[in-house]
Amino acid sequence: MGQDDRRRHSSSFGAAATAYAEHRPDYARDAVRWALAHAPGRRVLDLGAGTGKLTAGLRSAGVDVSAVEPDPAMLAELRRALPDVRALPGNAEAIPLPDASVDAVVAGNAMHWFDMAVAGPEIARVLAPGGTLAGLWNVLDDRVDWVAGLARVSGSAAVGPRDTPAAWRVETARMHVPTDGGVARFEAPEQAEFPHGQRRTAESLVATLATRAGMLVMPAPERDATLGRIRAFLASRPETAAGEFTLPMLTCVLRLRRR
Repeated sequence: MGQDDRRRHSSSFGAAATAYAEHRPDYARDAVRWALAHAPGRRVLDLGAGTGKLTAGLRSAGVDVSAVEPDPAMLAELRRALPDVRALPGNAEAIPLPDASVDAVVAGNAMHWFDMAVAGPEIARVLAPGGTLAGLWNVLDDRVDWVAGLARVSGSAAVGPRDTPAAWRVETARMHVPTDGGVARFEAPEQAEFPHGQRRTAESLVATLATRAGMLVMPAPERDATLGRIRAFLASRPETAAGEFTLPMLTCVLRLRRR
């Protein structure tokens, strides 16, 4: 994906901020705990926080959480849902916090949008020595037969290059680790995966997939056709045809420690 496409996709969520807040899943509690396990303190920044899906989990974990989000509509939803959380406008490339002011920086389904050549040094700047950088992604567990079928029917716009476990491992292994004069700012990354699930109906799952960036930037006729195929597939499967079901997922975590 080129830079122009990346910017267009990353800036698409504001138009669907209310739907995003309603339909996107939270993150597995064990994944949040693992992400923060080696942080030297309890000051945590949720970077690219969106509507606060991960922010809420961090607050429940008992940490001192602040949030930074570039999109005004997403930030407004976060502030509405979590009025007691310090929530600031800003982005990964220009973080509005002082040097060494947090013990961990986390990002929920957001780190792939960062320009790490710029964001890496910024994240290192705000992290205390020994601090943790962690990206969390919710992905579909395509080891389950009907979920693998859903991924095939949905296409890459709804189920993207990091939305299944194997693809996530490959994509995050390639992520740029920032350096300074050839010296790594972070230690070697670690990966871990944690079982997760979201209670859905067929229609609420369609609504969830409709909040993916690839769907949001798609021309309306193509988007409607894709969502129609997804509805037809879900109606054809006994696991999803009637009532509520659990969408099998994994929360995958990439964790790095600041030197």
